[in-house]
Amino acid sequence: MVLAYVVRSYVSSTKAITVSPKHPEVMLFKTYNPKELRAFDGNGDNGRILMAVNGSVYDVTRGRNFYGPGGPYGNFAGRDASRGLAKNSFDMDMLTDNDKPIDKLEDLNKDEWDSLREWEQHFANKYLLVGTLVENP
Repeated sequence: MVLAYVVRSYVSSTKAITVSPKHPEVMLFKTYNPKELRAFDGNGDNGRILMAVNGSVYDVTRGRNFYGPGGPYGNFAGRDASRGLAKNSFDMDMLTDNDKPIDKLEDLNKDEWDSLREWEQHFANKYLLVGTLVENP
């Protein structure tokens, strides 16, 4: 019986892993500017959803129900979500236009910075860090 279990475990672990062409398993770590980030809002051919939080870019594709089109946080997809997360607001006026410079968040108070850091820790623990956010050229 033990031998059957070992053989079954080995066979099941060597099965081919299917990867959807829309969601390749590996993304190279790179820099993204806000204009480039816009392409990763979940609506593009690649299906990826990326979000920036305090200068770090995370692949939140596996959280599509939350961050994808129509999701409660869907307006953050393909954008820098820092201000909205810091202020715990999902309003569109919390988002900086991707064609403008990155929001420096200079007017945030201590509680808002604490909130942003908590969100940042959440993303760091749950999602893959795939890059950093840099200014548009």
